[in-house]
Amino acid sequence: MGDFSFFLEVVVGGLLSGVMYTLVALGFVLIFKASGVFNFAQGAMVLFAALTFVGFLEFGLPMWAAFLLALAAMLALAVAIERTVLRPLVGQDHMILFMATIGLSIFLEGFAQLIWGTKVRGLDLGISDEPIEIGGILISQFDLSAAAMAAVLVAVLSAFFSYTKVGRALRAVADDTQAAQVAGVPLGFIWAVVWGAAGFIALVAGLVWGARLGVQFALTLVALKALPVMILGGFNSIAGAIVAGLVIGVSEKLAEIYLGPFVGGGIENWFPYALAIAVLLIRPAGLFGAARIARV
Repeated sequence: MGDFSFFLEVVVGGLLSGVMYTLVALGFVLIFKASGVFNFAQGAMVLFAALTFVGFLEFGLPMWAAFLLALAAMLALAVAIERTVLRPLVGQDHMILFMATIGLSIFLEGFAQLIWGTKVRGLDLGISDEPIEIGGILISQFDLSAAAMAAVLVAVLSAFFSYTKVGRALRAVADDTQAAQVAGVPLGFIWAVVWGAAGFIALVAGLVWGARLGVQFALTLVALKALPVMILGGFNSIAGAIVAGLVIGVSEKLAEIYLGPFVGGGIENWFPYALAIAVLLIRPAGLFGAARIARV
């Protein structure tokens, strides 16, 4: 019974981590659906958002005011990116857009640290990290609260982009950008909304992961943990990101506990990528992704 309770604790812990992975992955998925490009700058946006929030706190602002100002900064950043980076590249090859996001990532990393400094900052959201017992299983209060916030945000964004007019326009742009433009879909507006949503996601993800790891450059690497989530779920599937995040969260915890001792430990850091490679070999489009036909 004790072994089964421990197994359940590991699974629950993995599910809670998976929800937070899903939150980060959703920022990538939204931009990919709108432009067909993997946004390499999403990790830098997470760092920028977290540093901006902590910077406003250091000015003596209350947490709610710091959050609103950081959100305004991320929305302004999203509009600036759409106007100065994406709009001039409309109609260009996706590789050019991808390279643009790499340059944007480097710029944001340097710009954020130029404004707010490079020292590691702690972030206390006022959420206790003491474990609580639910049904005989010990669960971290912080992980439970962070996963709940992430789950609510994922659900709201999923509903917004699935059932609203903007969501339908986004799907039209994702299916065929040129046809959507001909039909009168305002591409610039759609991209601005999507990047704004990605900025909001980056802020929430930055707060959650910053409270756990500290607000530091390593947050950009945490965002890359969303890559195996996207590969597993499919780059253009919001539902896939949700399911794959949970699968990645659980599988990495179980692998560390039950396979780690046989290989010397540390398997949690690379197991999701190994799983993603295995999925690529079997189903390149991911479990929920739509296969794309290469054009000659």
